[in-house]
Amino acid sequence: MTSDEGFLSVDQLVGLTAYDRDGAKVGSVEQVYRDDRTGRPEWVTVKTGLFGMKESFVPLEGARSDAEGLHLEHDKNAIKDAPRLDAGQHLDAAGEEELYAHYGMTATGGGMSGGGEGKQGAAAPGGMDTEDESLAGTGQRDKAGTTSADQAGMSGAGSGLGPANPNEATGESTERELAGAGARGSWDGETGEEMIRSEERLRVGTQEEESGRARLHKVVVTENVTTTIPVSHEEARLVREPIRDGDAVDASIGEENAEVTLHAERPVIRKEAVAVERVHLETERVTEEQEVSDSVRKERVEYDDGGAGPGRGAPPEES
Repeated sequence: MTSDEGFLSVDQLVGLTAYDRDGAKVGSVEQVYRDDRTGRPEWVTVKTGLFGMKESFVPLEGARSDAEGLHLEHDKNAIKDAPRLDAGQHLDAAGEEELYAHYGMTATGGGMSGGGEGKQGAAAPGGMDTEDESLAGTGQRDKAGTTSADQAGMSGAGSGLGPANPNEATGESTERELAGAGARGSWDGETGEEMIRSEERLRVGTQEEESGRARLHKVVVTENVTTTIPVSHEEARLVREPIRDGDAVDASIGEENAEVTLHAERPVIRKEAVAVERVHLETERVTEEQEVSDSVRKERVEYDDGGAGPGRGAPPEES
């Protein structure tokens, strides 16, 4: 998107990485100032310098935005050397003219309202209705995000300052507005720039997954079994008994045969299936110790005092 197409939303600009006309990184967009008459963003403030401790006003004329960030029409040195004005405060006539002169531009005469996400832009003490003061874009912004020009019902081509965010007109703000650039650091005017240092921590847990399967499978095997059992058989033997007087017997002389049947037992094998035991599977949970390791990243804050050379802060304590 280019400035000709118009940056209609503050959310499109705040937090973008800013590049100069040669593609060099300048800093990040902190606040947006827009023309009260057209409602289109006209100026942005870009955090520059070490740790982004300075904010420079840069015009949006000729700028374009893409997936990389916001590409401005001026070079890095011009942006960094821009006149030092209080960001978030009113952009009075003198300051606006000074900026236009620095960038070699002609004033458009529109009122500029400030305040991006996480910031409250303010305007000059107002209620002014002269042409010069209207062109300078003055007007008093209160804490609720309205201007005295709005409250006084001023009219005309450059009168008053409109809010840089639609919610400011009613004094409302969203969580996004309150967060804004605060995550990138804040300036309190006394202690200096503040940065948030982050580091990765290992969060180790367990998850259950299938490690294998156990099955029961019955097979038939053949083995030899030997056992001993008693068996009996009949044997023939000769028994002699004398005949007593008076026994009635038929006596004759001749050949004669007598036969006796003998019996014997022999082993007989018969097989039958007999249930001998019940077999089943059950699981048992076993706990053991296992070491895990991975690499983690930590941010380290380095500083440069501008004279003694770069240095490093004390290493973070291991937790």
